[in-house]
Amino acid sequence: MKSRSHRFPEASPSALPPATADDPLADNARTHVDLIRKALAVVRPQFRLDAANGIHGVPHWSRVWFHGRRLAQALEVNPHILAWFAFLHDSQRRNDGWDPGHGRRAADYAVRLRRERVVVELSPGEFECLCEAMRLHSDGHVVGEPAILACWDSDRLDLARVGIRPDPDRLGTGPARRRETIEQAVRLARGEPSGVRAGSRRGRDTP
Repeated sequence: MKSRSHRFPEASPSALPPATADDPLADNARTHVDLIRKALAVVRPQFRLDAANGIHGVPHWSRVWFHGRRLAQALEVNPHILAWFAFLHDSQRRNDGWDPGHGRRAADYAVRLRRERVVVELSPGEFECLCEAMRLHSDGHVVGEPAILACWDSDRLDLARVGIRPDPDRLGTGPARRRETIEQAVRLARGEPSGVRAGSRRGRDTP
């Protein structure tokens, strides 16, 4: 089968992951803009839900990438795995509630994009980690390869967007379990200033 050709338009600034003046990885994040632009160009047009304001849309994907690139650095894994996870893991959702098959569908979608020469930044082993992370990201696992755990934690750190404080016992990596990491994640999800102390509420993962 002949590979499909893709063109990747400029992404609007509001669609890109958040970066602040005190973000130590802001410069590093900009090196991934082309990948993010490409991901948004293929994912947004086919996304069934509210991409702009929904709990599983672009704001969530952007925060997952924000956390993911830090975890990638701390765990010394390829940040491209985390970037693709951020923008693909919820891309095949059919609703914002109970949708147990969305992770498997996201992995299948990634395989299709790989065949179409869209996802080209990963080695075969890294691509398999990406697919495994997407297949199982809603199942609550806390044991796995560092890259897979980083993907899961980057998603779970954004649970405060639905009123749930991330539980360190349900996070798989040391960097994600740190109190300051969780505090920052809660503030980011709630849109609070960095100096505001986050409240607490714990609940079951619903990423």
